[in-house]
Amino acid sequence: MRASLLDYLDDFERWGAEPAYVYPRGYRHERWSYGQIAGTAHQFARELAARNIAKGDAVLLWSPNCAEWVAAFLGCALSGVLAVPVDDASSPDFARRISQQVRTKLVLCPRDRAKHFGGFATLDPVDLPAAVAQHSADRFRPLAIEPSDPLEIVFTSGTTAEPKGVVLTHANVVGNLAPIAAEIAQYLKYERLVHPLRFLNLLPLSHVFGQFLGIFIPPLLGATVVFENTFNPTEIITTIHRERVSVLVAVPRLIDSLKQKIERDLEVSGRSESFAADYARTADQHFLRRWWTFRRIRRQFGWKFLAIISGGAALDRETEEFWHRLGYAVVQGYGLTETTSLISLNHPFHTSRGSIGKVLPGRELRLAEDGEILVRGSGVASGYWNGRELVPVADDEGWYGTGDLGALDDEGNLFFKGRKKEVIVTPAGMNIYPEDLEAALRARKEVRDAVVVGLERGGNAEPCAVVIL
Repeated sequence: MRASLLDYLDDFERWGAEPAYVYPRGYRHERWSYGQIAGTAHQFARELAARNIAKGDAVLLWSPNCAEWVAAFLGCALSGVLAVPVDDASSPDFARRISQQVRTKLVLCPRDRAKHFGGFATLDPVDLPAAVAQHSADRFRPLAIEPSDPLEIVFTSGTTAEPKGVVLTHANVVGNLAPIAAEIAQYLKYERLVHPLRFLNLLPLSHVFGQFLGIFIPPLLGATVVFENTFNPTEIITTIHRERVSVLVAVPRLIDSLKQKIERDLEVSGRSESFAADYARTADQHFLRRWWTFRRIRRQFGWKFLAIISGGAALDRETEEFWHRLGYAVVQGYGLTETTSLISLNHPFHTSRGSIGKVLPGRELRLAEDGEILVRGSGVASGYWNGRELVPVADDEGWYGTGDLGALDDEGNLFFKGRKKEVIVTPAGMNIYPEDLEAALRARKEVRDAVVVGLERGGNAEPCAVVIL
């Protein structure tokens, strides 16, 4: 049993020259090996020590997904320094308030964002390799890390409310990673037939689910992670084909937009009717038959493209069925930041369509009388950040109320039935708090009053404002 995330850093060292990350920078693509990531992480840990940034201090990570982000995150983990990820799309005001709340000692951000952090040291990810070049890249473990030690603080608040941070420990991450690692180990002998697997990860690393598919799970397989900074369906299909991507990791809205792109192309080419006939005929066919029937569409994505992993929000049943009919595996997971992302996960080879998977080993799940999903176990966060004291996430018995409604079938598959709490979760996986939007609208001189409600859309919702001008 691995005790901390650092035990998984050994996998980075083991894969050495194998390609780890591919990501755009300007007009070209950078490529980093696993060995480069491990070496730079050790160098960054030494740089933190040289700056007198020690265990318990905080480093803010606010930049697009890139290899330097990963190296800095792992370097913080080596040093016991709290990583504080901020969504790249967050406003400067939001990022600044977080930096003040955690009293950050360093901000990793693009150079043009440094002006928002007067008084705080900043470092552009582009400059990180040069900034740490004077340090040795040899293994560096400056201190012992305990499973209960905090790893990161992930802020989940809306745009105008006071930011609320969830403190995740090494034990939280390892507790969720261990059952996945055990299951992957059973299939490694087959993985060599398609090695290397390539993940196109379109989720931000500031989100825990994005970290699992971008940092924690790929080294178990020696997989390559491809980052992209576009959400244009045409460009995403081009990337999947060019980089020979095996698995797409994205939010439901993007998965649906790819579906719509295929449907538009079929309409333009006059093949909509023949596709509809094939679609109806293949409902109960073996996936190899479906694979052959829709080979023209599959050719656009490349023959190595196998599966889609959806996270951040509920995937529309119709969209899930569409990709299944084309012969792709569609994997859904369910969880919240407070549960270190994962509570349940569909098995890629035994998916239960329409469900959000079976509960992972190491956690308990029960449904309250009103159907609310309650969970407890190693993945539940240690608490909410409140200065140097933690406010408990769970109740006295260790149960965390998700605010989501669910149902279980006889085989233990979990089904998402809607939301109990007021937070609006969009198909893009964004949490929107109605009171935040209402406050922002009321602050405008043209608005006398406003109320925000969520309009249901495929298991998620979109915010709608009713305004008195």
